[in-house]
Amino acid sequence: MAKRGGDTDKKDELPKAKLSRKNLVKSLRLFKYLQGQKYLFGLGMFFLAGTAVVGLIFPIISGKLLSYFGETGISPEKMTEEIKKIGLILLGVLVLQAFFSFGRVSTFTRVTENILSGLRKDAFKKLIQMPMGFFSKNQVAELSSRMATDINVISEAFTISIAEIIRQLIVGFGGIGVLIYYTNWKVAMWFLMIIPPITILAIVFGKKIRKYSKDYQEKIAQSNVVVGEALTGISNVKTFTNEKYEIGKYSSIVTDIRNFGIKYGLMRGTFFAFIMIFVFGSIFFILLKMFLLKSEGELSAEAFGIFIMVSSFVAASLAGIPEQLASIQRALGATDRVFELIDGTNEEIDLEFTRDNKEAAVASEIEFSNVNFHYPTRPDFKVLHNISLKANAGETIALVGPSGSGKSTIASMVLRFYDPVDGTIKLNGKNTKDFELSKLRNQMAIVPQDVILFAGSIRENISYGKPNASLEEIREAARKANALDFIESFPEKFDTIVGERGIQLSGGQRQRIAIARAVLKNPSILILDEATSSLDSESERLVQEALDKLMEGRTSIVIAHRLSTIRNADKIIVLEKGMVVENGTHDELIKNEDGLYRSLCRLQYDLAKA
Repeated sequence: MAKRGGDTDKKDELPKAKLSRKNLVKSLRLFKYLQGQKYLFGLGMFFLAGTAVVGLIFPIISGKLLSYFGETGISPEKMTEEIKKIGLILLGVLVLQAFFSFGRVSTFTRVTENILSGLRKDAFKKLIQMPMGFFSKNQVAELSSRMATDINVISEAFTISIAEIIRQLIVGFGGIGVLIYYTNWKVAMWFLMIIPPITILAIVFGKKIRKYSKDYQEKIAQSNVVVGEALTGISNVKTFTNEKYEIGKYSSIVTDIRNFGIKYGLMRGTFFAFIMIFVFGSIFFILLKMFLLKSEGELSAEAFGIFIMVSSFVAASLAGIPEQLASIQRALGATDRVFELIDGTNEEIDLEFTRDNKEAAVASEIEFSNVNFHYPTRPDFKVLHNISLKANAGETIALVGPSGSGKSTIASMVLRFYDPVDGTIKLNGKNTKDFELSKLRNQMAIVPQDVILFAGSIRENISYGKPNASLEEIREAARKANALDFIESFPEKFDTIVGERGIQLSGGQRQRIAIARAVLKNPSILILDEATSSLDSESERLVQEALDKLMEGRTSIVIAHRLSTIRNADKIIVLEKGMVVENGTHDELIKNEDGLYRSLCRLQYDLAKA
């Protein structure tokens, strides 16, 4: 379905939490991020209270100004003098209000930014250390939302909503006290009995109208999708002579839009009628009562003016509270989601670990013993069944088999992205679970089929294998990866920006950057996950040459679909449905007439011949 823009719609879709004591107490965790800013927060509360109090003084004084419209007992000169005096006082009040408002906004903004800075750092620190199983269960878009949208919602609540709701409550209830004190109690009673309930009904009615408007726009968006799909696929429509079908589909949606639009129109008409009768009628009724009291001498002109001004401020404050409460509910929901991430169980990664890439890599022995595995998201589907295999130090072993046979899963388990459900994986005779993750993974490098580069320069992407590498080291790694020639052909050379995900480079160039990165890391174990399967012949030749150099003196695990690239492997492990079905060299396996490896080779040979 087509998406439509609008901040309001996006806010409405955010999860809300109830304004319960439990949720409010949980949200207090945010204040631990104040980092010595408690006095600044207190100063902000002082400015906030000052804003609200001054906000009440203004309508009282301006209400007295209105009283001069009905005042006839003083001379024009005296009236002019009094009006100028009140005008100067109002000007002073406005300056004071501006001072308090600036103080409130600036202090709360500083406090909020300190809170959000710590929250963002903790959230990303936790996120980047989460295990691969976590990312298989959570979509990247949803996680990015927690890092961006949710934290922005929290920011809005702290900088605007909480301060506004406190200010509005002070103005609202303080204003009611002012009405009772300065005006006739009967007027205040009518106001309290009529205006707040009418305001609440108007807000509820307005939310209903907004929901209808949102649903109406969604239906229009659906009709636009039908039009877009029909016109984009017009060749298919005409080929299959489905013009009548598309017309019927669009007509059905348009009819639905018409019927819903009529209902929406009736709702809007009812809302306008409600406003005219109840809202304006209530205001007129109160004004009428006030004029009657004035005519009977029970209400002074000054009290009348104060009531008009203060009641306007009170009504506006009461009307704004529901929206601010909704914003706080969204913030509570966002806080829950962010702390759910921060409280998650992450991998035990040593963030103080320092790489040492200077020494020559020493090849390592890898052994799988009776390994069984299923992914956390699918416990009912076993991916690996009793896998046992061994790669001696310095050997190249190849994993082959149909798609879904478990080849990439085995590579992921070597890197300890996942641990076995049963069985053990050993590195040089030691269980990989007994290694510190940082030290274990520092011995390994992977060159995947789909290389993802970061949206920086070529230099930054290669040095990802060794962040403190010199330019000379980076150049040497690029040379070994057969990448130096194409890099130096660019005007910016190593400072060339590769674009998002490396989009500015070809597939073969991205692969060679990934190989250079692995060269610079200088691993003892190398994992090649179908590194040449998607390349043209020339790119494959250059990449394969670079890989052959990289594999020298290292223990290598090669996942390959193109079986011609693994003929010289020391050992070939043939997998099918998560089980090892064959094991041997190319020459040994090709002799097995009924073997899966021979069948795969024959199939690829026939395809290549065709």
